[in-house]
Amino acid sequence: MVAILLLAACARTPAPVTFHADGYPGKLSDWNVVYRDGDALALNDRVVPFDLNTPLFSDYAHKLRTIWIPEGTIARYQPHEALDFPVGTIISKTFFYPTAAGKDAVARTDDTSHDHTGEGLDLRNVRMIETRLMVRREQGWVAIPYVWNEAQTEATLERTGADVPLQLVAADGSREDFVYEVPDQNQCAGCHASNNTTREIVPLGPKARHLNKDYDYAGGRENQLAHLQKIGYLRGVPGADAPRNADWRDAAHASLDDRARAYLDINCGHCHNEKGPADTSGLWLDVGDHPPRHLGLCKPPIAAGQGTGDHRFGIVPGKPDESILAYRMASDDPGVRMPELGRDTVHREGVELIRAWIAAMEGDCNEA
Repeated sequence: MVAILLLAACARTPAPVTFHADGYPGKLSDWNVVYRDGDALALNDRVVPFDLNTPLFSDYAHKLRTIWIPEGTIARYQPHEALDFPVGTIISKTFFYPTAAGKDAVARTDDTSHDHTGEGLDLRNVRMIETRLMVRREQGWVAIPYVWNEAQTEATLERTGADVPLQLVAADGSREDFVYEVPDQNQCAGCHASNNTTREIVPLGPKARHLNKDYDYAGGRENQLAHLQKIGYLRGVPGADAPRNADWRDAAHASLDDRARAYLDINCGHCHNEKGPADTSGLWLDVGDHPPRHLGLCKPPIAAGQGTGDHRFGIVPGKPDESILAYRMASDDPGVRMPELGRDTVHREGVELIRAWIAAMEGDCNEA
């Protein structure tokens, strides 16, 4: 009994989550959304984890995503745009890697089985790189980046970004050096300002089609949209009629077309849409019933420069080697690669998916 009382006395009770209505606090702990608790990164009270059907690729980093909403407020469901969150909302995304042997070595793997302890992270098995906050203030959303120290005890504000040298270690033992780039606040706007007219920063991940999936919460497995509504974080969820993107890796339950479109939607659609920063390109890669030409089929580039690789069309049906889309995805040259932000390495599996999608297309561009 004495031992139990001592353990209880030593257990940390975190301070409540703190919403800062203005300014840029210097430490992640100033917000108290997530906190170090022994060998774990733990979630504070009412901080809810979430995941996406198909996530954005970020140099093979794994991500812990959370939402916190002030008591007495609620988000509103929207079928296409991000959920309409109230002022005071804090969305966090912690980028981390499973550890590998060697200094600054991290594992290049999709295996997440050793990442978590409860709903947080097992810091014995992972290395945290950064935590980005999206904060809903009266004036709108702001993005605030924090970088974790080597001891993994605190993350500090880095508004101008940071470079973190790492080495990716694959399952076969091969190693690839790269520099993980923490974006500065202007670069955050480069992706999150997905409407080229308003230029307002908005969340990208928490949209109904990305959230409509099951999650293993501490209390059991449940659909994320249903769970958010049940705990009083969200209202207006339509149930069975909510849109759902495919899991790009799930060939057993989704078509090649659905998986490729979901991958392009999350990785490219925030810029390549009718209102986005790449609207003048005429290449629309978000989900929707777009004409084939706007998906890039037999479409000449407008202003790709050296990014064309001397190829004539965005997509040549049946011929990924002749398609600009596949060429740019397979490049790590800053002047060629797409997406141009958020990665320093090539997502080999993502490139394979898009190449297979193009190879399965019928037709030709002889009459284009």
